[in-house]
Amino acid sequence: VPVLLLVAAPYIRRYVAGGQCKSTARLEGKVAIVTGANTGIGKETARDLARRGKVIIACRDIAKAEAAASEIRAETGNQQVIVKKLDLADTKSIREFAEKFLAEEKELHILINNAGVMLCPYSKTADGFEMHLGVNHLGHFLLTFLLLECLKQSAPARIVNVSSLAHHGGRIRFHDLHGEKSYNRGLAYCHSKLANVLFTRELARRLQGKSQRTNALHPGSVHSELVRHSFVMTWLWKLFSFFLKTPQEGAQTTVYCAVAEELDSVTGQYFSDCQPAYVSPRGRDDETAKKLWSVSCELLGIQWD
Repeated sequence: VPVLLLVAAPYIRRYVAGGQCKSTARLEGKVAIVTGANTGIGKETARDLARRGKVIIACRDIAKAEAAASEIRAETGNQQVIVKKLDLADTKSIREFAEKFLAEEKELHILINNAGVMLCPYSKTADGFEMHLGVNHLGHFLLTFLLLECLKQSAPARIVNVSSLAHHGGRIRFHDLHGEKSYNRGLAYCHSKLANVLFTRELARRLQGKSQRTNALHPGSVHSELVRHSFVMTWLWKLFSFFLKTPQEGAQTTVYCAVAEELDSVTGQYFSDCQPAYVSPRGRDDETAKKLWSVSCELLGIQWD
């Protein structure tokens, strides 16, 4: 058995690694934002994009973000890797980030809504939203809203939403959006990832005929810090790390959605391993997508028609 495992190991690893982004597209003169790019998939996404053009790393933890940025600058030789403060759990911080960005940059070609929380004990954002919904969905919803005009002026542009296979286990519980009546941290994560898929679907519908494309994706099961809130998951992730993607492998589909030329006219889709993937029936429900949109606008106090 050990000999068989040794022989099979490279094949298993190749299978686990999944799809690879083969695009060599350059991004000279273009600007990309990656949220949560100080670690894991986000950092590897920023590293790849930094080999192509200008990248803004938008993070809550500035010290970690600066460390990641200087590592990426040193490795890629690209000095245009810039750190900006963004706390998705606070709408004030999101507005400040957008304001500063729009004052300093003329264009935005790629927005990658990557940052996320997973399996948090029950807690709320600065604005009173349940943490998973607040950070993973509402924070990115507001950020996209604030930057959309700039994305329109920079067309063609892309908005990439990092969702998850976990969206299959999600439901949009309009009667208890913030988990005050009942809360399960695993399901709360699933609900927020379904929200990412529905947001992508409705945004694509609203941008029909325009030069902005938006797609969602599942990065795969990745060995990253995302499971830090769960001792059991952290332990399992360590135990089965051989069968998990590395962050670099996990970033491939995000990069693919951001740069692949063959997606120039593709929008409102969901990808995994750099190819279209199956979306749950709940993730294809247009009525829920429209309702979630208007409820999100209400919660954030914005008008997005």
